[in-house]
Amino acid sequence: MFRLAHLSDIHLGPLPELSFRELASKRVTGWYNWQRNRRRMMFGDTLSDLVLDLQAEDPDHIAVTGDLVNLATKKETIASGIWLRDLGAPHQVSLVPGNHDAYVPGALKRSYKEWQPYMTGDAPLASTDKSFPYMRIRENVAILGVSTAEATAPFFATGTFNRGQALRLAKMLETARALGLFRVVLIHHPPISGATSWHKRLIGKQFFSKLMREVGAELVLHGHTHLDTLHWLKGPEKQIPVVGVPSASQAPGSKNPASRYNLFEITGGPSTWTLIQRERGVCENTPGIGWVRQRELLADGRAIDARPREDAKEAV
Repeated sequence: MFRLAHLSDIHLGPLPELSFRELASKRVTGWYNWQRNRRRMMFGDTLSDLVLDLQAEDPDHIAVTGDLVNLATKKETIASGIWLRDLGAPHQVSLVPGNHDAYVPGALKRSYKEWQPYMTGDAPLASTDKSFPYMRIRENVAILGVSTAEATAPFFATGTFNRGQALRLAKMLETARALGLFRVVLIHHPPISGATSWHKRLIGKQFFSKLMREVGAELVLHGHTHLDTLHWLKGPEKQIPVVGVPSASQAPGSKNPASRYNLFEITGGPSTWTLIQRERGVCENTPGIGWVRQRELLADGRAIDARPREDAKEAV
């Protein structure tokens, strides 16, 4: 069994002091949003408690699908690098960036520089302009990371998946399939129509959908929405589960689900894969971190109806 943990949308706080120069940009809207909303609901012990619980579960690998920072200042990026190193070593943690990591022009380049060991494949590409997608092989699992992060105008949080990245990802997916590996794609924005509002959507999701139809994967993980979601994309032989996770920093009491992470248990082999999703996180009515629910997504290589079980806690 291979156990893969997934968390997302860290939004590491608190915000550092910002200069007038830093605020003279899109950051001023993000700063206002933090002060009005996120400061109360996304700063405190919630994230550290979740990470301690995740580490106690001792997964074989950890996937982080972006938004480590809030406004992508230099201080935030450095602090997030320290947080990553506390989470795990680069060979144990795979990261893809989110829209907040590219909040203003130039921010994404700084994020790449600070977090690069966590976003580098087993065979790094020579050109830094084409560092995505990457592929890492861990036991019988191929972890493939793509980037949808880009700087956008104020009040927009879109991402882009372009044709070039799709072509490179297709070759990697085909290689992983030929090796008989379970293929997991990490992406920040959900590649699903209607999964989020228009100003937060993924541009180029048609390329991603076409790629899944023709080449396929076994699992797609994303963040961005701060929601616990399950969608399906059509693959060449079966439906592909697309799973989103709430923000790892979200305290209970808001409209969004409280802090969670997923543990995926992967067993079997080509044409016989079994995939179980177990969710752990902050429970609204009980203190501490606990089991939220369980879903069986693949059984003997087939996608199945993934309704949550009421007895998930007892079944674990």
